[in-house]
Amino acid sequence: MATIAVVYHSGYGHTARQAEAVMKGAASVPGMEAALYPVSEMGEKEWQELSAADAIIFGAPTYMGSVSALFKEFMDKSSKVWFSQGWKDKISAGFTNSASQSGDKLNSLIQLMIFAMQHSMIWVGTGLLPGNNHSQGSVNDLNRLGSSSGAMAQSNADQGAEAMLGSDLDTASRLGMRVAEKTLQFISGRN
Repeated sequence: MATIAVVYHSGYGHTARQAEAVMKGAASVPGMEAALYPVSEMGEKEWQELSAADAIIFGAPTYMGSVSALFKEFMDKSSKVWFSQGWKDKISAGFTNSASQSGDKLNSLIQLMIFAMQHSMIWVGTGLLPGNNHSQGSVNDLNRLGSSSGAMAQSNADQGAEAMLGSDLDTASRLGMRVAEKTLQFISGRN
């Protein structure tokens, strides 16, 4: 059984819902297990589980055009893993959420991608065409925000996580599924 760790921070619950969707999508692939790792609960045991995982998917809300401070703290704490190249050749991906349609979410995904690259990981994008980009499109389209580099979600600032659009959660789920499929392909190719 292969494993995927979904490491995330969520300030108001929206990114946690996105993380749950990513995890469920990954776990829906036969031969794959997935688990959530909130950065606020990372202890020695959790760091060891990340080292044992076959893939790690990173998620953080976008605050002020960047990942949240608590997620950045997790990134900084990974320096010992980086020094030993403990995550080298693990499959990786990322997701983010903000209140604005853009909110500079791409910058957060690039930040997560560079973080993964510094750890010598292999980055997987959405593999989805953009949705909601023509006259027949709608906010209900898969990948409605049109991201290739990772799953993006937009949540209204005056609404709780329960009001998140299903299309954004479906996009996150599809990212989890794709990472699981690519992880299994990569593992079978190594054997």
